[in-house]
Order: sequence, then structure tokens, then C-alpha cells
Amino acid sequence: MDELSLYVLDITMNSVRAGATLISVELIEQGAWLDFTVRDNGCGMTEEQLEKLANPFFTTRKTRKVGLGIPFLKMLAEMTGGSVEISSVHESQGEHHGTVTHARFGKDHIDFIPLGNMVDTVKTLIQGSPEIDFEYLHKTESGEVSLSTRALREVLGEDISLGEPEILEWIGSYLYEQYEGLN
Repeated sequence: MDELSLYVLDITMNSVRAGATLISVELIEQGAWLDFTVRDNGCGMTEEQLEKLANPFFTTRKTRKVGLGIPFLKMLAEMTGGSVEISSVHESQGEHHGTVTHARFGKDHIDFIPLGNMVDTVKTLIQGSPEIDFEYLHKTESGEVSLSTRALREVLGEDISLGEPEILEWIGSYLYEQYEGLN
């Protein structure tokens, strides 16, 4: 994967597979750093699973035998002077369970890969799982871009799926408009 948006998509899809009903994606650009955080209220991971995440031959997926997303993300972050931290509370430990993945990248480093198209990433997430509540926030020194599917549902009602092509088109336009305001 050659864009950070694809890693955000990969991590967020893991949250979907973990049964999350609320997923928050936050990007913060401040000075020479880009931080992204994905939070979910999915089933969480055990301590044993957390310890194995850096191993590319560990995955919870049934469709393949390797899980390269987190090891590559960690390598990319560390190459720019950054880091990746993952914390998780397994559902067996109570009702406040889920996973938080935080990655930090040095934007000025030669090995920093581009952010990519976050608008298409957000639209893809909503299209693939329109019933899940997504919160998106991208803060820069020029301003911020945000979207809450919960707020959209309050306006549209529960009978209209956020996965409808017209709704997704509007979501894309809404986000692009906000990004244009940052320039």
C-alpha cells in the first residue's frame, strides 16, 4: 500500500470485522507531524493477540495466513521517526471494550508516504457498512474537515440508507467542499 488512506481503510475494516457499531477516524496534522487514530467499540483483543500483532504471520482473518498491515504500518511510521501504538480491551473484560490504533508520521521525512484520498476512503467505509456509525475528523493548522454518520441519520431518518449512491455522492461533495475551505 502506497498511501496512508489505504492503511486507515485496512484498520477500519478490521474494526468492522470486530463487530464495531461506532468507529472514529481522526487525523491531526500539527507542525511536522501527522497523527492518525482509529477507535472502535468492537470486540477488542486479548493481551496475547496484541502481543502477536507485530508478527506478519499472525492474522485473525480466515481468508489468508498472513497479516502484513500492522507490521508495514509500523515500519513506515518508524522510518519517518514516528511510531504505532495499539491498545485494546477485550469484550470479556466488560462493556467498555474496543481497540485504539494510533500512528504517528514525520511529514517532512523523505520516507513519508502520501496521505491519499481520504474522501474516497470515508465514502468506501460508509458504502460497505452503512449501518455503522462513523465519525471522521481531519484537523490541520488551516482548519478541520468532519463528518458524523449519526448526525446524517438524524437529518435523513432511519429509512434512508447512507449507502445509497445519491447520499454517497453528497457525502463526497460535502467533504471535498470542506477540504477546499482549508486552502
